[in-house]
Amino acid sequence: MADVVRYLTHPQVTIDPSIPVPRWGLSDVGRARTEAVAVTGSLSGTTQIVSSGERKAIETAEIIAAKLGIDVEVREAMHENDRSATGFLVPDEFEAVANQFFGQPDVSIRGWERALDAQQRIVREVEHVLARNRPGDVLLVGHGGVGTLLYCHYARLAIARAHDQLAGGGCFFAFTSHERRVLHGWRRLEEL
Repeated sequence: MADVVRYLTHPQVTIDPSIPVPRWGLSDVGRARTEAVAVTGSLSGTTQIVSSGERKAIETAEIIAAKLGIDVEVREAMHENDRSATGFLVPDEFEAVANQFFGQPDVSIRGWERALDAQQRIVREVEHVLARNRPGDVLLVGHGGVGTLLYCHYARLAIARAHDQLAGGGCFFAFTSHERRVLHGWRRLEEL
């Protein structure tokens, strides 16, 4: 059987508008969800954990890596779509801008990184990791926006918010490392 690649999004975070979004950490709920999955043994075939450089993703990856006894590789370019032009947006405004981001992938919405550019970046990073062709499963830990763009790429779907992860984050999809065949769409991390 082909090795499995799982892309896992960080679960719930502590929202603090006074701190740049990339430096937000996991909330107690997000941490508890990750710890609960880490002890199940469901990721025992994982030999590589690669994380975005954002704090919330690193915290998620480190919890799982500690249980597996492996190191976390941080790849800064696996970060979420660059939204620094707007910084923190209140939820309703964020959802509206995110809808535009996915709906017009070739346009920079309010200064955000274009969805097409973010997709090329995340695919490039993942392909770099997979080109090593190491044995075992791979766990990629990142974010919902670029994760959705990655899912659309491997599932051969047009970029659309309809393919976004489930609300609340802490979701994953899986594909084979050799054929890049999607095994399933988004599921909650508790289904690992």
